Amino acid sequence: MEPFLLRALAAAVGLAIVAAPLGCIVVWSRMAYFGETIAQACLIGVALGLALEIEPTSTVFAVAIAAAVAILALGRQSFLPLDSILGLMHHGTLSAGVLATVAIAGPSLDLMSYLFGDLYAVSKTDLIVIYAGGAVVTFAMWWLWQPLLRLVVHEQLAEAEGVSPVFVRTCFTLLLAVFVAAAIKIVGILLVVAFLVVPAIAARPFAATPERMVLLTAVSGLIAVGLGFGLSLQFDTAGGPAIVLMMALLAVVSLVIGQVRQRRRA
Repeated sequence: MEPFLLRALAAAVGLAIVAAPLGCIVVWSRMAYFGETIAQACLIGVALGLALEIEPTSTVFAVAIAAAVAILALGRQSFLPLDSILGLMHHGTLSAGVLATVAIAGPSLDLMSYLFGDLYAVSKTDLIVIYAGGAVVTFAMWWLWQPLLRLVVHEQLAEAEGVSPVFVRTCFTLLLAVFVAAAIKIVGILLVVAFLVVPAIAARPFAATPERMVLLTAVSGLIAVGLGFGLSLQFDTAGGPAIVLMMALLAVVSLVIGQVRQRRRA
């Protein structure tokens, strides 16, 4: 297998594993819109990198963290509900990012690679970023896992037991921003949250415990990576969208099987 194919496969496998615990918390906490908003803001990071004539990876990470901090700060105001604030940032940052990147790079810019990813352009440096960042995110999630579960189950009870909702949610949101920034090159700005959410949806009907759901989410993601990778090579299509399509198909099949099993039990 060609080196660029091995790098692409290694990157997708790494992200699928790291995404599993994050995606479960996102699904349980209904935070998909958080991730979408952070992802859309990252296009401004691409424009900033182009303007400074540096590799956009560093500026994308910086903007992702800044967007996460902005969401946390704006979530404390009382004038508008959080979903309205997220909607404002979601559409505003995407529009600003598109206009800025096109204005800086000109009409020759391949905007599609940023919006839908470029799996086969993954470099050795990208792999280092993905696996080093993934190790940090995985360790942090192991440390935060029990407090996050307590908040998901019952926030008031968790707070009474000594869990700080603000601290735990801040840490998790920042971890989410790091993952989004790392995954954008592979699956793109418009599909990155699907990499988090869809495998967790596929795992949900068969998960009896939170830990089992994380394991099944990782397995679902890895199966989708394998199927999507094969589909992409067979039909010469973009890798990221092919993987996400396989994730979606697995989720649909899983939900149908889960529904059938539930009816039989009833």
